[in-house]
Amino acid sequence: MIRHYSRGTVMRGIGAIATGLLLAGSLAACSTTAASGESTDVSTLQNGKDLGYLRVGIANEPPYTEVNADGSVHGGEPDVLREVLKTMGIGEIQGIITPYDAMIPGLNANRWDVVAAGLFMKQSRCAAVAYSEPIIVSTESYGTPVGNPKNITTLADIQENTDLKIAVLSGGFEEGILKTIELPQGQIVLVKDSRSGMEAVTANRADAFLLPTLSLRALVEQDPSIEVTDPIEDAPRTGSGAAFRKGDTELLAEYNKQLAVFKETQAYTDIMVKWGFDPEAAKGVTAAELCENEG
Repeated sequence: MIRHYSRGTVMRGIGAIATGLLLAGSLAACSTTAASGESTDVSTLQNGKDLGYLRVGIANEPPYTEVNADGSVHGGEPDVLREVLKTMGIGEIQGIITPYDAMIPGLNANRWDVVAAGLFMKQSRCAAVAYSEPIIVSTESYGTPVGNPKNITTLADIQENTDLKIAVLSGGFEEGILKTIELPQGQIVLVKDSRSGMEAVTANRADAFLLPTLSLRALVEQDPSIEVTDPIEDAPRTGSGAAFRKGDTELLAEYNKQLAVFKETQAYTDIMVKWGFDPEAAKGVTAAELCENEG
């Protein structure tokens, strides 16, 4: 199930499902029990077991997250989350689509219980939420006009040429990268979603679209109007895991315990390969390491 949050790329047909989830989500946010409807002090972990699901803040950005026409939620992160939660006695997840810059505020406001959306770790986010150990470790690339006419391949390139304009998702990890390298605000083109980023490039409002390599490759499969550069060699290594509220220590500890076991299984490898990720990339990389990313 999903709820819309002004994401223009999500198909209209899912809207009917959204209304039901809004009502269910508002009840769950009060930690009510199905039997009595009264507010309780039950932990998020126990509440998830009682209800049979957790509410999950997601994007609709394949291969990290994907919403199907029937409203079901998939992608590299939700598929892993779902399987790990099953081992913890929580049978399902309910996805709520939201922009990246609203994910952490919504989590901390109890509008959902966890974020699983390719929300890459960096200092400011790690200060606000508690991340699990990494599920996905990724690289960054540019989406440019075919032929990459301005030869944009590194972060240094856009620092040296002040005429270049780079599109990034508002509130996304990539916006943080540009702020960290102190790229002038006039060179940054903020977009609301991946489709808008593609359109910014094709309409010449931006010279390149900075996004995870795999996300760009997935976009190009649907629309070859841009091409994807090789991974940017001077961009930071990025990674994401499930993000929980700081107070949900019990849920985080149990999730990390079961995630470590799951990452050694063929099922984890299959999910990663299905969505185009390297199943070995996240092994040996810690959340503490990725949380050192500036921004």
